[in-house]
Amino acid sequence: MKNSIGKLNSLYPLPTVLVGTIINGKPNYITMAHVGILKINIVCMGMGKAHYSGQGIIENRTFSINIPSTKQTVVTDYCGLVSGKNTNKAELFNTFYGVTETAPMIEEFAVNMECKLLDHLDYGSHNVFIGEIVNTFCDDSVLTDGRLDLKKIDPILFDMNSRRYWQLGDSYANAWSIGKTQPEY
Repeated sequence: MKNSIGKLNSLYPLPTVLVGTIINGKPNYITMAHVGILKINIVCMGMGKAHYSGQGIIENRTFSINIPSTKQTVVTDYCGLVSGKNTNKAELFNTFYGVTETAPMIEEFAVNMECKLLDHLDYGSHNVFIGEIVNTFCDDSVLTDGRLDLKKIDPILFDMNSRRYWQLGDSYANAWSIGKTQPEY
């Protein structure tokens, strides 16, 4: 028998990222875990309106998504605890730019996605930003045979329900392959 536990979102864990934007002419980064995929090159993220970074995304119509490794958990968590209104978080990183020139990215993080804003939805207390990935940058150290290797990236995973960070385990099956045989329960 199953037990009802209420309206609990059970889609966690999600990758923890730092979203970069320009506000008042300066780069700013915010820690986020509510980032998702709409299409292979279209991302979305929900951000409370109280967050300083939303203003920069709306004004510049660009943002970046920077993927830290578990070795960068302290700085990632810190960037989610302090506001860019009062703290220059960009001083913690070497910032670089791509073609948009207004989506700051973090050199120290192995994977960076430069995005342009496609749509902004107002959900009362939250904004939903939908962006197109215009370019992805990565260090050679996280590639295997020219492809991103999750094990090498070692992303930080966040679970809202336990309020804890998690780490990836091992791969166990090939997608679009293992299900080619008749499943048995």
